[in-house]
Amino acid sequence: MHTFYTPDIAIKMELPEEEASHCLRVLRLTVGDEVLLTDGKGFFYKAVIDGIAGKRCQVKVLETVFQEPLWKGHLHLAMAPTKNIDRTEWFVEKATEIGFDELSFLNCRFSERKVIKPERIEKIVVSAVKQSLKARKPQVNGMIDFDKFVKQNFKGQKFIAHCYEGEKPLLRSVLDSQADAVVLVGPEGDFSREEVALAESMGFRSVSLGKSRLRTETAALVAAHLMNLAHVLES
Repeated sequence: MHTFYTPDIAIKMELPEEEASHCLRVLRLTVGDEVLLTDGKGFFYKAVIDGIAGKRCQVKVLETVFQEPLWKGHLHLAMAPTKNIDRTEWFVEKATEIGFDELSFLNCRFSERKVIKPERIEKIVVSAVKQSLKARKPQVNGMIDFDKFVKQNFKGQKFIAHCYEGEKPLLRSVLDSQADAVVLVGPEGDFSREEVALAESMGFRSVSLGKSRLRTETAALVAAHLMNLAHVLES
């Protein structure tokens, strides 16, 4: 059964324009075909195509299904986007399939990419949510300066992953399965020492992701996976 993202399905019984186009023009579905909808807020809707008018696709909901949370707490990853945006987009797709709650992009001292297109990232997230059959869509935030980000109030645990020497426990060994978590991953040139010091002064704990030196997008994916594994709910 094909899955479509319908954030307004509770008040509007039709597919959004882009989803309708994919449904009708690409998949060639028609009246009477069954579809699966998700509002990205925790619900799936088993539905049937009820009418087609030009580019519009009306649906009739047959059953509403609540999806229990798949992990505990709020998992927030903040990363500096890579110079090659394809690498960042690859990370976004894979991390969404694994599962997290919020993504922010950091403008750091050594960042080589200062601009992203949130709309493009949002589309990748939506596609991965549908592909991995999740009823909750992660929140995608735009670019924010590092200093401004770390000075915000965050609940739960706060970590910064970097390559500088010093006492750094493994992230996997200090994650609390009962607490919210936010993890920062820097650009190709790493965070500056001043950024690390600022983060630590704001309550972030320096951590290691392992003995290997990882690319930015790999490090971010490892961090996302470790957070998910620590917080995942057993079925």
